[in-house]
Amino acid sequence: MKKDHKHTALESLASLCKRRGFIFQSSEIYGGINGFWDYGPLGSELKRNIRDHWWKTMVTSREDVVGLDASIIMHPRVWEASGHLGGFADPMVDCKDCKKRYKADGLCEEQGKELVKTEKGYEIPEGIVCTACGSNNLTEPREFNLMFKTYVGPVEDESAVAYLRPETAQGIFAQFANVVSTSRQKVPFGIAQIGKAFRNEINPRNYTFRSREFEQMELEFFIKPGTDEEWHAYWVNERLKWYEEIGLPAESLHKDVHPKEKLAHYASACTDVAYDFPFGRQELEGIAARGNFDLSQHQKFSGKSMEYFDQETNEKFVPHVVEPSAGVDRIALAVLCNAYAEEWIPKGDTEGGVIPAEPGAKRPPEGYEARTVLRFKPRIAPIKVAVFPLLKNKPELVAKAREVFDATRENWSTFWDQTGAIGRRYRRQDEIGTPFGVTVDFDTLEDDTVTVRERDSMQQQRISVSELQSYLRDAIA
Repeated sequence: MKKDHKHTALESLASLCKRRGFIFQSSEIYGGINGFWDYGPLGSELKRNIRDHWWKTMVTSREDVVGLDASIIMHPRVWEASGHLGGFADPMVDCKDCKKRYKADGLCEEQGKELVKTEKGYEIPEGIVCTACGSNNLTEPREFNLMFKTYVGPVEDESAVAYLRPETAQGIFAQFANVVSTSRQKVPFGIAQIGKAFRNEINPRNYTFRSREFEQMELEFFIKPGTDEEWHAYWVNERLKWYEEIGLPAESLHKDVHPKEKLAHYASACTDVAYDFPFGRQELEGIAARGNFDLSQHQKFSGKSMEYFDQETNEKFVPHVVEPSAGVDRIALAVLCNAYAEEWIPKGDTEGGVIPAEPGAKRPPEGYEARTVLRFKPRIAPIKVAVFPLLKNKPELVAKAREVFDATRENWSTFWDQTGAIGRRYRRQDEIGTPFGVTVDFDTLEDDTVTVRERDSMQQQRISVSELQSYLRDAIA
């Protein structure tokens, strides 16, 4: 079967990510393990930049949000109270012929239908077939709990059972009273957390999009009952603005509003921020108005009060919450997909005349050469600046370039490269998304200026060394 353009684009991106040190298959030397990924030197920088910008936006730049770092393993009663032990399951089906296993609702969705909910469970609608072999000989859907089970202590019995957290939110709810008493915050206020979560997904797929180990950025914003609608609308708008700040274009972002009949029983509203991936529109983040379900459940199961006393109105109430919950790995993948481009440029790296190329295309037109580029927004690019001495065998050039490099890396992640022709060095930096290249040449030794090349336009200009850091500061900001 011929692969479509979008599928080829994702394959090309995955190849680049491995070749340049963004993403590796976990345990690859042992054959890998499905649903787990390792982030290399550039990938870890990219994720850190995403996390840092989220934290700055959601916590440090606001007076009404504080942070938390809760443990991954918590008391199992936490998951009983939250409903995860009893209801955190996905229906799965197997193909009886080829033994391929599927998440039932995902299999139906791929074929334009919906999984049927019945009194006894779920039912596959007519016409659904195995996408691997085409057979309609499928098992009945059966539920599969997604939590990873482990044991605490030396004895592996039921009294020692614990779980890796499937979300970071419950740690926030469990510590709500402690945070209120120590942070001097007043409702409305939020508690934010970034951390790993684990779900034993039936069918990890679409590269890093659906994984068994992933990272979440969650805010629980506690509000007075009755203000749910206005705060939910506020956070939907705030989160959409943030995605544009990290470089995702508005035309590729969508608000997917959950209809009332598909909301969780405790929710009054939920809107997903979705992105147009090569494999279709998929969720990056959910913003849900969850009522007071979580705090009320923990109050019930723990016997500890989760009520908040409002000194201004002399009222006691269990706060409601609006929860923006985002996936770091999904956002990183969206940023990579959006930034990735293959194009043909005039030979010699001259300005203008860039022609987009289909992923995998081999032969550029005469007078052109191929370029692969990651057009990251500078604020989240893993490497912000690359510094090059024009020639590595000229000690005076290398020494001056090292001065520029040392001054630059005090402020930004900076790459040193002195090997190969300057055009080849530009290409290497284009491929990892470095927005600015600084070349130290013989003119630098005469007039103390350097050549600054901009990644996207390939324009070059001379900047004095004394003004370089302020120039870069403005350009990166």
